[in-house]
Amino acid sequence: MKHIVLIAGFESFNAGLYRKAADIAISRCSGLDIRVFSDRDINSKQTEVETALQNADVFFGSLLFDYDQVIWLRERVKDIPIRLVFESALELMSCNKIGDFSIGDKPKGMPKPVKFILDKFGNGREEDKLAGYISFLKIGPKLLKFIPVQKVQDLRNWLVIYGYWNAGGSENVASLFWTLAEKYLNLKVGDIPAPLETPNMGLLHPDYDGYFESPKEYLNWYEKFKIPPSPPYQRGEQEKKSPPFQGGLGGSETQNKVIGILLYRKHVITKQPYITQLIKRYEEAGIIHLPIFINGEEGHVAVRDWMTTDYVIQQRNQGNKTTLSLSPEAGKVDAIVSTIGFPLVGGPAGSMEAGRQVDIAKGILAAKNVPYIVAAPLLIQDIHSWTRQGIGGLQSVVLYALPELDGAIDTVPLGGLVGEDIYLVPERVERLIGRVKSWVNLRQKPASERKIAVVLYGFPPGYGATGTAALLNVPRSLLKFLHALQEQGYDVGEIPEDGEELIRLVKEADELGQGDEETRGEGETFVNVRTLEKWLGYLQTTRVEKQWKSLTGSGIKTYGDEFHVGGVQLGNVWIGVQPPLGIQGDPMRLMFERDLTPHPQYAAYYKWLQNEFSADALVHFGMHGTVEWLPGSPLGNTGYSWSDILLGDLPNLYIYAANNPSESILAKRRGYGVLISHNVPPYGRAGLYKELINLRDLIAEYREDPQKNYALKSAICKKIIDSGLDADCPFEEAKKLGIEFTPENIGMYSASVFDNYLVKLYEYLQVLENRLFSSGLHILGEAPNDEEMKSYLDAYFDQEENQEEEQRIKDLLEQSTDELSNLLKGLNGEYIPPAPGGDLLRDGAGVLPTGRNIHALDPYRMPSPAAFERGKEVAKRIIQQHLQENNSYPETLAVMLWGLDAIKTKGESLGILLELVGAEPVKEGTGRIVRYELKPLEELGHPRIDVLGNLSGIFRDSFVNIIELLDDLFQRAADLDEPLDKNFIRKHALELKQKGVGNTSARLFSNPAGDFGSLVNDQVVDGNWESSDELANTWQSRNVFSYGREDKGQARPEVLNQLLGSTSQIVQEIDSVEYGLTDIQEYYGNTGGLKKAAEKQGGKKVKASFVESFSKDTTPRDLDDLLRMEYRTKLLNPKWAEAMVNQGSGGAFEVSQRMTALIGWGGTADFTDEWVYEQAADTYALDREMADKLRKANPEAFKNIVGRMLEAHGRGFWDASDEKLQKLRELYEVADEELEGVIL
Repeated sequence: MKHIVLIAGFESFNAGLYRKAADIAISRCSGLDIRVFSDRDINSKQTEVETALQNADVFFGSLLFDYDQVIWLRERVKDIPIRLVFESALELMSCNKIGDFSIGDKPKGMPKPVKFILDKFGNGREEDKLAGYISFLKIGPKLLKFIPVQKVQDLRNWLVIYGYWNAGGSENVASLFWTLAEKYLNLKVGDIPAPLETPNMGLLHPDYDGYFESPKEYLNWYEKFKIPPSPPYQRGEQEKKSPPFQGGLGGSETQNKVIGILLYRKHVITKQPYITQLIKRYEEAGIIHLPIFINGEEGHVAVRDWMTTDYVIQQRNQGNKTTLSLSPEAGKVDAIVSTIGFPLVGGPAGSMEAGRQVDIAKGILAAKNVPYIVAAPLLIQDIHSWTRQGIGGLQSVVLYALPELDGAIDTVPLGGLVGEDIYLVPERVERLIGRVKSWVNLRQKPASERKIAVVLYGFPPGYGATGTAALLNVPRSLLKFLHALQEQGYDVGEIPEDGEELIRLVKEADELGQGDEETRGEGETFVNVRTLEKWLGYLQTTRVEKQWKSLTGSGIKTYGDEFHVGGVQLGNVWIGVQPPLGIQGDPMRLMFERDLTPHPQYAAYYKWLQNEFSADALVHFGMHGTVEWLPGSPLGNTGYSWSDILLGDLPNLYIYAANNPSESILAKRRGYGVLISHNVPPYGRAGLYKELINLRDLIAEYREDPQKNYALKSAICKKIIDSGLDADCPFEEAKKLGIEFTPENIGMYSASVFDNYLVKLYEYLQVLENRLFSSGLHILGEAPNDEEMKSYLDAYFDQEENQEEEQRIKDLLEQSTDELSNLLKGLNGEYIPPAPGGDLLRDGAGVLPTGRNIHALDPYRMPSPAAFERGKEVAKRIIQQHLQENNSYPETLAVMLWGLDAIKTKGESLGILLELVGAEPVKEGTGRIVRYELKPLEELGHPRIDVLGNLSGIFRDSFVNIIELLDDLFQRAADLDEPLDKNFIRKHALELKQKGVGNTSARLFSNPAGDFGSLVNDQVVDGNWESSDELANTWQSRNVFSYGREDKGQARPEVLNQLLGSTSQIVQEIDSVEYGLTDIQEYYGNTGGLKKAAEKQGGKKVKASFVESFSKDTTPRDLDDLLRMEYRTKLLNPKWAEAMVNQGSGGAFEVSQRMTALIGWGGTADFTDEWVYEQAADTYALDREMADKLRKANPEAFKNIVGRMLEAHGRGFWDASDEKLQKLRELYEVADEELEGVIL
């Protein structure tokens, strides 16, 4: 008896087919024993699989990629005489051996003999090599048949066997088994049928027996047999069309929607039922489909050569033939849907480093210029895990990360595995079809008839946020957008002359509706509760009622039985403010509760846009809104995800800052956002001002002749103390001597000691002078003027000279106009080219030009080699600093793992963590990082430091693979037999084990599954906290949830408390100039909250260190030092203040936000330097001209600025003089009265 063991990997749905093939093979060859397993059996039936492999004469594996399984199999199949492995991890492919032919232990792709022939055989295009390889598999055996060398004949047999497998179907696989039996197992079979061949590329229809060889052949058959002679399929009827590039491409020549669909050839051959179901649903929806099946590698060939579009035809009519290989048999399509995932070029092989051809894919798709949508059933993950935990791991990379590099949009998981079978989820298919139809309708509808809904933001309510967005001047950008629409032929009514006036009108409309029916203004919009019930349907209505008791009980913009939807309509353009998420006093409540639903008015708002206003597209105007953060699946929308329910089928164009590829992922994946990136504001050098200039000049004068200018020492000392610089740059010698640093004591220090201190202080002033800040706000679609261009270039090159690179950057910055033109193209339903999100200062030309559909990166490539090395350097500095300051190694360090800095730095924070633990990344053959391997202690130079990894919600949901690798790392580190004083992970795990705690190696903590944020910043914004301990408790209660291979949000308070108690320092990277510690609320809300929680738990001060990763300097800076630097160079800097206040309402809101953050740092980090409040009050409140400007621009923001100053005094952060307090109270009362007057 000869034994064959077959293990199916990512094609476990074919396990039944293989079993059938085995039965057929055994029926003709009784000497065969064939065992069929799936990759899941390696874990669930490991002993059975291992026993089968021990007795095997042949091992056959396909589509095996899981690294642990691959390593396990390599060890167990190495002695099996015949090993056949197809389309799997290269480490396993290297095991291929049949007769004298083997691939070898370090494969780089296809076998060398095959590659040699291919080089002679191919068409010269690198991107077509893999597709050529598939063609060669059919012809190869014939070419090699007459070469007598045995090794070549074994190669020929390998190709024959591969051909049977690739041809698919139980009959072909049975022939595969018979070929092995006849040629290598000394068993008699007789005649073996030739492969039942299917074209590598072709088209199919469930009602046609066979396959079509070209789109033209298919469409001719379809028109003859499938299209009825009446609508919706009636051909030849011309519809109104917009001229090319005048608000539209002109749409299809007929009203028929033709969608190109890419299908897996293997699924077609094996007659997977979902393909027929999908095609039938397209037909029922009135869509003509062009279903092209491919092996996976030829996706770009199908799109490039077999699909044409109106844009291609227009370009060719103008003499622009970008695609010379376009077949005359090509079919015209209005959109392209891939049911495969992976990159367009190379398919599964395109996910390998060597197989990436992103630029070619972008070129092909740009040449077609139609929406490219990915919608596929899950083949790696089952439906149950998707609907319970979201899509993660390799499945998320295949379906989301890799296609997004090509510019894919609107990804929809269509279904997935249930056991070994693929099932579609009908309502997900409906969502795909609905979204495809909406995009095509957008292309076909004349611009003059399109309705566009523009969504502005107003969070947090009551603080002047209406009509603002991070880094963007919304009023001016919105006005510019409306004029651009007008030029394109849209009906925009009468556009106000001033953007601020437009925002005021929108705000007023949003705040109306509070009177009874007799006092309501004309034109106000209300949605009746019964209408909302109808729009939501029974199930969703029940969910909302369960949460809010009744549809009318929330009190949020609800008047009797009606919900107010406020906005301004200009022709066919409606502009409104996104509703608040939660309730009064807790406006972000919904963002953080998985089981909650949007309040009824929030649902009414979006449903009204779809059903009553009948919007053709949405534009979410800036960074960022909240709909994509609503409760639902973390990744992979289901019919229960509220972002999916409320956005429905509406195309969603989302304007987003180019430097935020983290939060934009949510907008893209959960909110169906087609991202239009915009530039960051110009950079400014802080320079010196007021007393800092005076101090510098005094020091310079003193140093000219210290003996002559001895009298200046007292004045210098006074300036240092009055400005608070003695905290920034302490006089260490004075501390050592125990003499207080005062003007009166200045003569007690030696001249040399004081002179050396002044040198240090002078250098510090130079650091302040040269620090960068983000100057003002950006205007959408506006190229930099000469002064702004100089600021970008100066910041980027920092005195380095490179004229060629400088000209390149300048040219790309000039293309900021693409932001507006590509937004208009998006509204035409055109293809928006993708680009990585990132930072000009770090990534340079790679993130330019803006106006692109930004994407993140492949999480299996983190950390990058450079990020790992830089992270190691930071970690070593942190350890060395701790050793010097405490004369001991730290036992536990907290490392902040945020999505934003992880993506932008390509994983530097991971590099820090790995060095602390003593590990390094391990890559498999395709370049994927598959393990973090522990290094021997003797190589480290320090003990293994324990780590509390605090995950942001985006990191948690976007990098599941990394979380699982880290969890595995901590488990292995805890199990190492090493001295406890050399392995603090093991030490702490054993301590927890003695207490009977479970999962003692849990080290990765975040918010509850599906929730975001610590809520600390929300408490600070609302002012509803009494003590710092209260903020610490909030952070702790929100971050007690563990994540890893098994933990998916389990609360593990004992483990967290122990880690907090042993934490002596926090480490975090700051990823950009624009988002410093003082600029946004998240730093104090998360890092500050963790600091306070660790101090409370451990009963000692905890240090926080930050690395500004946008610079070349890897020096960790202390929290207080960096806060002082930021406040001096930003909030208190007249250059920053003037640039921001000149931005109108948005600039005033930015100032207001920073005053709130100042309170936050006081509460979480005890930062209470009085000079900050003194100078802030003088700058923004007590300077009459500045105060008037702020109050007029944004009265709510001004009220908050003054209110935070009063709050600081009330909390004991600032001991303001009675005179200042009185003036501030008067200003607050005036602002409050003015606002009351506006509201009333």
